[in-house]
Amino acid sequence: MSISPKLKLHILQIVPFGIIWLIIAWFTLWVEYAMVAGIKDHNLPESAISISPEIVLFASIAVFFIGCLVGFLEIVFINKFFVKVSFPKKILSKLFIYAVFLFVVVFIMYLLAASIELNKSVFSEEVFDKYLKFLFSITNVSTIIQIGFSLGISLLFAEISDNLGQNVLLNFFTGKYHRPVVEKRVFLFSDMKDSTSTAEKLGHIKYFDYLSSYYEDLSDAIIKNYGEVYQYIGDEIVISWNSRKKNSVQNSIQCFFDMKKALSKKRETYLKTYGLFPDFKAAIHMGEVTTGEIGALKKEIFFTGDVLNTTARVQGLCKSYGTDLLTTERIINELSNETKFLIKSLGETDIKGKDGKLHLYTLNT
Repeated sequence: MSISPKLKLHILQIVPFGIIWLIIAWFTLWVEYAMVAGIKDHNLPESAISISPEIVLFASIAVFFIGCLVGFLEIVFINKFFVKVSFPKKILSKLFIYAVFLFVVVFIMYLLAASIELNKSVFSEEVFDKYLKFLFSITNVSTIIQIGFSLGISLLFAEISDNLGQNVLLNFFTGKYHRPVVEKRVFLFSDMKDSTSTAEKLGHIKYFDYLSSYYEDLSDAIIKNYGEVYQYIGDEIVISWNSRKKNSVQNSIQCFFDMKKALSKKRETYLKTYGLFPDFKAAIHMGEVTTGEIGALKKEIFFTGDVLNTTARVQGLCKSYGTDLLTTERIINELSNETKFLIKSLGETDIKGKDGKLHLYTLNT
């Protein structure tokens, strides 16, 4: 059974939460073990769980699971309610919500750990008495601090990842583009039609909400087709695929049609809310780019190459050809003879700033 692109993305977003919690837990456990090793006869507080291989294994699994659970709630549910909330209010509100949730989780996990240590049933009186001692002990304070720190770091990670983009943050961590590399990529440039007149009709604030809804409604189609959003430039979206990945060209074309379909489903909502319906035109082209980290005051992953300029120029010709999608011969040559897309040649044309002519095509389903 293959994993859907959206599920795969969620897994990649959630697992780092578990890793963050696990690393912090291991560090804390090591510090506690170092302190305990120096205590004569290991006179531990009654509320503390003695460290053993079984407890370390259980704690590692439990902490990783809790971290992933927090990540799941954050990515799939909770973050949606705080999209338009300021950063300080967002963090404080989330900390309160997770504090209540994690209180219950710690209660369950402590009972299980105490059950393992005492070799008693989790429902036994001895296990519950140990939890009561833990609840009003310095050990619980230490646990709260550790969980609060883990929670704060993971929520900060979520905010940074949300602003930079999952792949961008991962590439920064791995240093993939610390030195420039040459890659062959597919690019889709999409541009909203009549955006200037739309902005004038709606006004700045409402147009911002309109644009935000537009981006949101296109996101599932981009995820479904493994696209990576390179840039949002006003009303334009630049989406990229690494051509080494399987079906990158087919996915880029299908992404265009899925984006159209996604907007079409929301037509009535847009007309009811804004009195207008957004539409877009796009161009798809591929070629070599130099990819690397760039910026002095702000770092970002940057693409540079003729393919970007050419794709932008081709996209600007959509209106002249009376079509919403233009592709180049490089894209068509990558499609198999059994492709499901209907290909129509539009002939050769001059592209401003380029020598020679470019053969353009349009596609349909």
